[in-house]
Amino acid sequence: MNADLRLLNDWQHGFPLCRDPFGVLAAQTGLDREEVLAQLQAAQDDGRISRIGGVFAHGSGGDAVLAAMAVPPHRIEAVAAAVSAHPGVNHNYLREHHHNLWFVMTGADRHAVEMGVSALEHATGLPALRLRMVRPYRIDLGFDLCGDTAHQPMRATAAVASLAPLPSSQWPLARRVEAGLPLVERPYAQWADELGGDEDGVTERIGQWLAEGRLKRFGVVVRHHELGFSANAMTVFDVPDERVDACGQALAEQAGVTLAYRRTRAEGWPYNLYAMVHGTNREAVMAVIERVTHAAGLASHPREVLFSTRRFKQTGARRFRGWSVAPAAAPLPEVPHGFAR
Repeated sequence: MNADLRLLNDWQHGFPLCRDPFGVLAAQTGLDREEVLAQLQAAQDDGRISRIGGVFAHGSGGDAVLAAMAVPPHRIEAVAAAVSAHPGVNHNYLREHHHNLWFVMTGADRHAVEMGVSALEHATGLPALRLRMVRPYRIDLGFDLCGDTAHQPMRATAAVASLAPLPSSQWPLARRVEAGLPLVERPYAQWADELGGDEDGVTERIGQWLAEGRLKRFGVVVRHHELGFSANAMTVFDVPDERVDACGQALAEQAGVTLAYRRTRAEGWPYNLYAMVHGTNREAVMAVIERVTHAAGLASHPREVLFSTRRFKQTGARRFRGWSVAPAAAPLPEVPHGFAR
């Protein structure tokens, strides 16, 4: 693996929490620090990575909801543009289904998130399904980029009891972890200066969040499409409530599954168990879906497979940063995903 790919692949987890993190990367890749910083900046500029930062666990603070609209084909462009323009929306995708526009609304609290979805319903004249997270089984897109799909089971994490939301005194650092590390020689020192604290205190707090399971990971957050993973599918299952946790845990343990979680059902939407598979081509993704469906004991349960066909927006969440006074984040250039053939 060349040094450029190693920078993006090997530090999706376990990014150094020390005074000279980019020096650590330099020593392990054979580059010098300036080359490391330049390559990471180039990857951020061209969209291969969104940031070096944290992925917070469900319940750590703020709020988010997955929403879906059934948009008439002739209105897709206008409705997708309206959804993407909302600063609380961090993901907005077209998928192969009657409910074809899928987006995630994030915000500082549940009221803000609900107001955001309601505002989009009013602006578009279209109702939205609200599919709230009930239990995550695997929320971590940091997988090895060397195969056609995630070819190893996702790394195991210890079971974590329900987390109390972060106290407001810790939100200023959480906002920075959510937004991403500055690409400078002493990034944690810059955060410490901004917060009026000290560098070691910043890294210790992030390490504590990781140990608690409050941060699922801290590292390079890649954009998979730009790195060749242009096919992704969300498979949804209708599983009896008394079986869903066992099936969800079994899904999370399968190689190839990149996300697995339980969500609320909604009127006209009976599905409560979700699995995401990312891959370089549609055939590889479908092979994983068939394999894991049987392995998790889900073959007899109703399911649907929703491939993404277009990405309208993909940015970082705004759980801690809020969005009421923030401008809409500029979406990435729209890209095709794994088109149906």
